[in-house]
Amino acid sequence: MWINNQSSLDDFILLGFSDRPWLETPLFIIFLVAYIFALFGNISIILVSRLDPQLDSPMYFFVSNLSLLDLCYTTSTVPQMLVNLRGPEKTISYGGCIAQLYIFLALGSTECILLAIMAFDRYAAICKPLHYPIIMNQRRCVHMAAGTWISGFANSLVQSTLTVVAPRCGQRVMDHFFCEVPALLKLACTDTSVNEAELNVLGALLLLVPLTLILGTYVFIARAVMKIRSAESRWKAFNTCASHLLVVSMFYFTAISMYVQPPSSYSRDRGKIMALFYGIVTPTLNPFIYTLRNKDVKAALRRALTKEFWVKKR
Repeated sequence: MWINNQSSLDDFILLGFSDRPWLETPLFIIFLVAYIFALFGNISIILVSRLDPQLDSPMYFFVSNLSLLDLCYTTSTVPQMLVNLRGPEKTISYGGCIAQLYIFLALGSTECILLAIMAFDRYAAICKPLHYPIIMNQRRCVHMAAGTWISGFANSLVQSTLTVVAPRCGQRVMDHFFCEVPALLKLACTDTSVNEAELNVLGALLLLVPLTLILGTYVFIARAVMKIRSAESRWKAFNTCASHLLVVSMFYFTAISMYVQPPSSYSRDRGKIMALFYGIVTPTLNPFIYTLRNKDVKAALRRALTKEFWVKKR
C-alpha cells in the first residue's frame, strides 16, 4: 500500500522480487556484475571487429551486429531493474514502460532474424567457399543487416501496439521486473484470446521459422564439414559453428517458452527465470562464447592491448 500511495496513477508497479526481499541485495550485485561484463564484452567485440583488419569479414560484421544488439538489449532493462532493486519504490513511468516494451521486443525480434542470417553466412563459407566472396559481398551484408533491424522494429511496433491497446481498467501492478508482453497482457481486464492468437502467430513466425531454417542449414553444414579432409580445417569449422549453435540454443528455446504459448498459462516464477535468462544471461555470455572459442578474436584482443596496434591506427 505504501508503494501505491507514493506512486502516480500513470506509473506501473513492478513487483519483481519484492515478495522475497532477502534476495534483492544479492540479485542487485549479480545483475550489476553481469551488466558490467555485458558492457565490457560486447563493446570489446564491436571495437576489435571494426578496428582489426584481420577481422574484416562478413562473419565478424554480423558478430559485431549481435554484440550491438546485446549491448542495447541489456541496457534497455538492467538499469531500471537495478534502481528498483535498491530503491523503496518499484515503479516505472507509463512512457518508460512502453518505451522499454517496444525497444526490448524490437531488439529480441531483430536477434531472431540475425541469428538465422549468421547461420546462412556459415553455410556459404563452408558449403560454397569458392563463391563465398560473391554471395556475401559487402553491399549484400549491409542490406541483410539493415533488413533485420527494420524487420525487428516493425514487428515490435505491431506486437507492442496490440499489447498496449488492451484495456487494463486501472490495473498497473505487474508481477515482473520489466515491461514485457506476457506481463502486460496479464493486466488486461477483458478477454485477450484474440491478442494472444495474433501474438502467438507473430511469435511463431519470428521464432520457429528462423529456428527451422537454422537447423536445416546446419544439416547441410554438417555434411560439408564431414567431407573436409584436413583435421585442422574441420575443427575450425566445427568450433565456429558450435559457438553459433550454443548462442542459438540459449536464446531461442527460452524465448519460445515465453512467447509461443498463451500468457495466461505462464507460471510466475518460471516466467521470471526465463526472462532473466534470455534478457540478461544470454547477452552477457554471447561475447565470451565467441571470444573464448575463437582463436581469431582472442588474437585480435591481444593485438588491441598492444601499443603498436594503436600507433598503426593513427
